[in-house]
Order: sequence, then C-alpha cells, then structure tokens
Amino acid sequence: MDIEGLLQIAKEERDRQKSIRIRCCTSGGCQASGSLEVRDRLEAAIQTEGLTDTAEVVSVGCMGFCGRGPLVAIDSARVLYEKVEPHQADSIVSGLKGGHVAATVGDLEHPFFKQQLRIVLEHIGQIDPTRIESYIAVGGYRQLYRTLHEMTPQQVIDEVTRSGLRGRGGAGYPTGLKWATVAKMQDRRRNQPQNQTQQKYVICNADEGDPGAFMDRSILESDPHRVLEGMAIAAYAVGANHGYVYVRAEYPPAIEHIRLAIQQAKQHGILGSQIFESTFDFKIDVRVGAGAYVCGEETALIASIEGGRGIPHPRPPYPAESGLWGAPTLINNVETFANIVPIIRNRGAWYASIGTEKSKGTKVFSLAGNIANTGLVEVPMGIPLRQIVEDMGGGAASGGKVKAVQTGGPSGGCIPASAFDTPVDYEAMQALGSIIGSGGMVVMDESTNMVDMARFFIQFCMDESCGKCIPCRAGTVQLEHLLTKFVEHKATESDLASLEELCGMVKSMSLCGLGQSAPNPILSTLRHFRDDYIKLITNS
Repeated sequence: MDIEGLLQIAKEERDRQKSIRIRCCTSGGCQASGSLEVRDRLEAAIQTEGLTDTAEVVSVGCMGFCGRGPLVAIDSARVLYEKVEPHQADSIVSGLKGGHVAATVGDLEHPFFKQQLRIVLEHIGQIDPTRIESYIAVGGYRQLYRTLHEMTPQQVIDEVTRSGLRGRGGAGYPTGLKWATVAKMQDRRRNQPQNQTQQKYVICNADEGDPGAFMDRSILESDPHRVLEGMAIAAYAVGANHGYVYVRAEYPPAIEHIRLAIQQAKQHGILGSQIFESTFDFKIDVRVGAGAYVCGEETALIASIEGGRGIPHPRPPYPAESGLWGAPTLINNVETFANIVPIIRNRGAWYASIGTEKSKGTKVFSLAGNIANTGLVEVPMGIPLRQIVEDMGGGAASGGKVKAVQTGGPSGGCIPASAFDTPVDYEAMQALGSIIGSGGMVVMDESTNMVDMARFFIQFCMDESCGKCIPCRAGTVQLEHLLTKFVEHKATESDLASLEELCGMVKSMSLCGLGQSAPNPILSTLRHFRDDYIKLITNS
C-alpha cells in the first residue's frame, strides 16, 4: 500500500456514496433503544419507495445526543430526527419526496451542538466504523503515511510535545514527555541477546470503568481506525513494534469494531510488516479485561495482559522503563491516541492555540445523571463548567436546580453549583477538590443528599479494591461503615472527626491511585456540603 493506493480507495468510496445519506446511529446507547430495527426498516423503506439509486442508509457511531436516541440524520437536508421508532422509518423515507414526517425533528442550532469544538469527535457519527474505506475517505491513515515517509521519530515527539497535549486518562501527564521517556529507554531485560531488536510496547488503555463515563467506549465504537492510526504513529515515535488495546468485556460493540478494524488494516497492509513500503513493522492485538476497575491503573493493566491477577505494583520502576514483560512500555488512553492524528495533520502549534496556558486542546465529556441532555460533548479546555452543565446539558432533567456535578468518577469530587463559573482545566478542578479524570460528569439536583452520593462512590471503590494493601482494603470498608451511620442518623460529632481522619490515612497510605483517590468524593462533599453531614448527626 502506498499513498496512491490510499487516494484511490478514498476516491472509490466517495464515488460509491449516494447523493442522499441517511445516517442511523448504531452505537451501544442507541442500540439499546432499538436503533438496529430502525435501520432495517429504513433500508426496507428505501426499497419500497424505489430510491435505491439515490439514497442509502449508513450505520454510524455515536452522534452525541445519547438521551434522544435512536437518532437518524439526513445529510442533504441537514435534519436530525430524535427518538425514532421503527414504525416512523417509512414516513422519514417518504419525506424525502416531500411527504409528512412523523418523527420528532431535533434542533441542530441547539447549544449542545453549536458550542462544541470537535477534534477527537470530528468523524464520529459521520462515518461507518465497520468499513476502513469510510475512514480512508475522510483522510484516514494519511498522517501515518506522512509520518513514516516525511518525519523522523524525534520530529513526531517534538510535535506532540509542542502541542501541549496531556494524557486524557485522568492524571494529565504531558504526553510528549512520556513519549520522549519511552523513546530513549533501552530494553534491559536479562538474557536479552545483543543483536536482537530492542523490544518496546504501546498499550491503549480502554478499561473505562468510571460510573457515568462512556467517552472511550464511544470513540472505539465509532472511530476505531483513528485510535489505531494514533497508536501506530506513537509506536514509530518511541521505537515499538507491538501494541495492545486493553478493553473491558462490558463493551461488546467496541470490542467487535476494534477487532474488525485491526483485521481490515492488516488486509490493506496498514498494520503488519513494512507498513506503507517502509521499514516500520507494527502489529496490534486486543486483550479483553474482566471488568476490574483497578485494571485502569497502569501496572495492574500490565499484569492482566501478562495473564496474571490485575493488581497494582509499586513504582518505580515506571512502565516507561520496565513495563509489559519487563520491556519499556508506552501507555495512553483512547482519547489521547485519538488526538494524535489531528496534531500531526495540523501541527502542534495549532493544537496548543486551543484551551488554556497549561491545559491545551479540547476534552471529551460524557454528561450523565440528572441532566436534561445526556450525551457526549467535546469542548475547549477552559470553558466554564456552567456552560457545559446548564447551556449544553440543559440543567437538571427534573426541572429543579442543579446542586452539584461529580467530575472524575470515584477518583474525583463533587463541585457545587456556586463554583460553576470555574474554567474546566486540570489546575482549576484540582483547586476545587476534584479532577477532570477521564471525562465523566454526573449531575445532581437539589433533592440529592451528598452523603448518599459519597457513600455510593466509596461503596464502588470498596467493591473494586484489589485488596492488596490494607489502607485501601480495610479503609474503604470503614469509610463506608461511617457513612452508613450518617445515612441512618446514628452518627455523632466524633464520627465526623473520625471520617476526616480516616480519609487522610487512606489517601496518603494506599498503594495505587484507586485507594489514594477513593476518599476524594467524601472530602469534596465535606468541603462544599458539610451541612448535609451536620443535619444527619444525632444529638443523643
């Protein structure tokens, strides 16, 4: 495969497309609402109406407005239909001839759409994720070709560093610095022959387990080749020739699509040996995790891929030095890899011009909980939290006032409505006692008792603890016990003091990020919603 081959595939795909494209969302959320039957009925209606020469139904990934699914869009008319039922398919297709359409028409000028800046999500909901030709038609794999033929590994790392991209998995570590560290590492495993090629690995962490988070799942379902291209560029930059996508078993469509994408890329010579007629070899395998939340932590994830129990290990050494099977390993999450292609295409300085001084680019968030517009949004870093929750999200679904939003999942904290004018960036969220995390946002209205919310998250961490270290294993149990006393109106003032003391101990003494961050929801609610605790204290 060479550049002419890519361009020819793109041309053939564009020529094949019909003038009327009816896009039907078949991502996990819409499938749960019956979108596969809607798609089938649309295809049957095209046959019935005699429109097979001019119209086609395209199965696409997530369109973002998840709470309004199943979603159907007609490109030529710039129309979006919401909550489409199978029996409405006939009227949608007949409407192409000017007939009456029974389905509800969405508002494409809604702030949910208009206030987004789509970089990672630029092709999601637009292309068929099961066809590599659909990805190539929108420029797919051209940046990998350009990287291999026009850039040195160091130049790739320099562009990523210049972009200011920080890891989107939660910690916000500078991506360019991580790549540079892996690139300079040597394989120091024992009994390594001197004349053998140095082994390094690239891992895509798709073990997204935060309650209310569905960013990575949606990207893998909707644009899997974008992630593969980003991984291949990363592998070239750091000197790796083998990659893994680690995805949890709860995501069947994502697993199916990423495996299919790998197979298609191999068939076209885009993965494997001598990619694009270069000396670069790179293969990718998929590993399916059983759903342990702790496997989102790097060392636990590595242990799971190796076939061991998914438990974290002390650091150093860090994976960049000694990771998978002891070799230098680069680990980034799905969204981080999905940012690489546009950075290489438009240069690092372009990406760095978006966002804030220390938090560059855009961030994908999933809006969930008690919110009017559940869905997936991508916004520039630094946007006020209020703009996401109230303008784009539409406020509380109950019609009441929003009380708080939980960001960062179990590792994050609860931010009160009074702080919604805070810009969404890594430093500002940390100052409020929370984190951006992987991008989950769970909204709560004024009927929510924040002690209940804190107990929900500590129960999650308690259940998901691997049990290796006592502070996390026993500490989360005792935190849950104390919170239950509050909920049952059995807590005293001394219990409040014990709660704060125990949070500090678990946070400072746990081995990995799960235990270290488990107290965050409690600490943030104590900070911003202390009255909710005081009201539950018994005076007896």
